[in-house]
Amino acid sequence: MAQHKNQRVGVFVDVQNMYYSAKHLHHAKVSFSNILKDAVKQRQLIRAIAYVVKADLQEDKNVFFDALEKMGYEVKSKDLQTFYGGAKKGDWDVGIAMDIMKMASKLDVVVLVSGDGDFQELLEHASALGCRTEVLAFGKAASSKLKNEADLFIDMDKSKKFIIKGR
Repeated sequence: MAQHKNQRVGVFVDVQNMYYSAKHLHHAKVSFSNILKDAVKQRQLIRAIAYVVKADLQEDKNVFFDALEKMGYEVKSKDLQTFYGGAKKGDWDVGIAMDIMKMASKLDVVVLVSGDGDFQELLEHASALGCRTEVLAFGKAASSKLKNEADLFIDMDKSKKFIIKGR
């Protein structure tokens, strides 16, 4: 299935994964506006959801959330969990997977913005339901399983438009 303007697209952004990949690989921040533009590519955007773990944000959370919403994202956030003994956990893997599964029947294209290999089976299942699967991630930090499973992999390392330097 090639890309065309009548395709219904859902964009699902693992903000934590993108934040740390940009920080560690490029010492930069992510351009979430350019991610959305590249993910949609003149097609019909049905939903764009940014999944955020609140404790990961050093900057003002409300300013960041507002900026994401102005770009066209629906923001879903959760607090970092701290367990007895000090262990911390905060990710949206199950939430992202559930949202993609719930929306797959209304989409032609699922765009996952994450390099997390845990999503490989999710993409496989979305494909089995008839969705084209596309992944945007920093190639150096992305799982090879994810790259191989997606119908299209866009390596964000190969374009400066996805990063914001010097802030």
